[in-house]
Amino acid sequence: QVQLVESGGGLVQPGGSLRLSCAASGFTFSTSVMRWYRQAPGKERELVATITSTGGSTNYVDSIKGRFTISRDNAKNTVYLQMNSLKPEDTAVYYCNYNWYGLNYWGKGTLVTVSS
Repeated sequence: QVQLVESGGGLVQPGGSLRLSCAASGFTFSTSVMRWYRQAPGKERELVATITSTGGSTNYVDSIKGRFTISRDNAKNTVYLQMNSLKPEDTAVYYCNYNWYGLNYWGKGTLVTVSS
C-alpha cells in the first residue's frame, strides 16, 4: 500500500532553515509527480510546491518563492523541501502528497514552528 512518511520538522527561529523529507513506498515513485502541502492553524490545507517525476520542473506558491526548494532523489524514493529564511507565517503542519488519478494519498505530516 502507499505510504508517505514525513520527517524533519521542528522549532526554528525566524530566518532559520529546515529540510523536510518524505520517504515514499508502495507505488512507482520515479514516474510520479510529488507535492508538498501545508496547513496552518485554523486555515485550509494549501499546496506549496510541486515537482515532476524527473525533477526537471518545479512550481511554488508565491509566498515561498525564492525561499523554499523542492527536490527529489528517485534512487531513495524520497522528496525533500528545503526551507530557508523561515517566517512565523510558515508555521504549519507540512504534508507530502501523491495523487493517483484523483485519489490523494497523504502522510501524517510534520510540524514546523517558526518562533523566537
